[in-house]
Amino acid sequence: MSDILPGTKTTRMELLSLRKRKKLAERGHDLLKEKRDSLIMEFFNAIAEIKETREHVETALKDAFSSLTQAKMIMGPARVVEFAYASRVEANLNISTRLIMGVRVPVLSVEQHFPKIPYSLPDSSTKLDTMSEKFAEALKAIVRLAEIESTVKRLALEIERTKRRVSALETIVIPRLERTAQYVKLALEEREREDFYRIKMVKEQISDEL
Repeated sequence: MSDILPGTKTTRMELLSLRKRKKLAERGHDLLKEKRDSLIMEFFNAIAEIKETREHVETALKDAFSSLTQAKMIMGPARVVEFAYASRVEANLNISTRLIMGVRVPVLSVEQHFPKIPYSLPDSSTKLDTMSEKFAEALKAIVRLAEIESTVKRLALEIERTKRRVSALETIVIPRLERTAQYVKLALEEREREDFYRIKMVKEQISDEL
């Protein structure tokens, strides 16, 4: 790849344009570095939250299945299954988005609807209600974990893209603009020297003729 931008004209207007483009590239480079650093900070915050949320999910699922086991022991597996089929619990997942440093990430929430209890209290156990609450809590934790993990993936992709753009500006765009501007500057200086000597020679010829 040539160090000089193709189609470059050795004019003062071109030199001014190159210097302006270089300043804009440097400003863009600084802004992208700031964005990259902020994204990395958000990324590590999300990573830390993932660890905490995973632990919450594991605990919630452990408690939920423990409640299920206790309900089966008290009421019998068949009775628990019967109540489960009759419960008609509904869970709706709501999906929206928000922006983190220009990156659109998901916002997830779950709405759970518990219809009127389809069983009579004498035939049931409080363990059944506890089990239902524990699984509802576990579902919320799982949805939250999915939200954070998706956010981490999107942030990681944007960090990589931003790093490539920063690197391209540092190693390709700005250096080429600098070299091209220097090339135009030297060409203009050489032209000025040639014009100076040409004018000098013309003056000397005129002086000799006089």
